[in-house]
Amino acid sequence: MTHREASSTGRTRPTPPGGRNAADHPSPVPGTFLAHLSPADRGRLAAIATTRRHAARVDLFHQGDPSQYVLVLLSGWIKVTSVSRDGQEALLALRGPGDIIGDLAAIDGGVRSGTVTTLTALRAYVIDGPQFVDLVVNHAGLALGLLRHLTRGLRQSDIKRLEYVSASSFGRLAGLLSDLADAHGRGTPEGIVIDLPLSQRELATAAATSREAVARAMRALRERDIVRTGRREILIVAPEVLRALHQSIPEPPHRD
Repeated sequence: MTHREASSTGRTRPTPPGGRNAADHPSPVPGTFLAHLSPADRGRLAAIATTRRHAARVDLFHQGDPSQYVLVLLSGWIKVTSVSRDGQEALLALRGPGDIIGDLAAIDGGVRSGTVTTLTALRAYVIDGPQFVDLVVNHAGLALGLLRHLTRGLRQSDIKRLEYVSASSFGRLAGLLSDLADAHGRGTPEGIVIDLPLSQRELATAAATSREAVARAMRALRERDIVRTGRREILIVAPEVLRALHQSIPEPPHRD
C-alpha cells in the first residue's frame, strides 16, 4: 500500500517514488513509541498510514468517542484531558513527536478515555484501528516495541502516583519541567528550551496543583535564574539544579 499525505484541500496524494524526504522524518525522540521500533517496522507503519496536518488548539477526538484510528505524532504537541463525574478536568498526558495516541482503545475496542487537543500545529500518521492491530499481531518486532512503550508508560505512572503523595507542588512542577526538558527539550547555548505553549492552568493540572501554586513556583524559579519564561516557551537555564529541586525543596513562601 502506498503511503499518502493529506493536502490542505483534504485530498491525499501518493508519496513520490523513492520514498519520503528523510529531512521530513528525523530520528525518533528517545523513549517514544517510534524510537522502540526498527527502521523496517517504522516503514511498515508508514505504509498503512495517511499523514494529516492539524492547526493548534483543535480537538481531534473527545472522551467517550468510539475508537476508529490511531495517531502517531511526527511533529507538534497534544494534550490529553479527562473530565471526572463531578466535572473536574484533569490533564492526563502531554505527547510530542514519536508518541502514539489511541493504541489502547484500538487494542481493546473501548471508547476514547480522554479528549485529545492540539497545543501546536501538528503532523501525524493516521492509521485505521483494525489495520494497526493486524500489523501488531503479524510483526513480532512491532508488538515488542509497543509492549516496551506501554511498559515505560506504566512505570512513569507509578512514579507520578508516588510524587502526588510525597512531593510538594513545587517539587511536582520541577519534576514536570525536568521531564519535558529531557524528553522533548531543544538545546541552546543559554539552556534547554521547551517550545510548548502551556498556560499556567495547564501546567497546574499537569502537576496536580493549583494555578496560584504554579505562579508562585515559577516566580521563585525565575528569581533564582533557574528558568526564564517567554512567549510560548520556557527556557531551563540550570537543568541540573531543577532536577535537584525535584522532591527536595518545600513550597516557596506565599507573597501578596
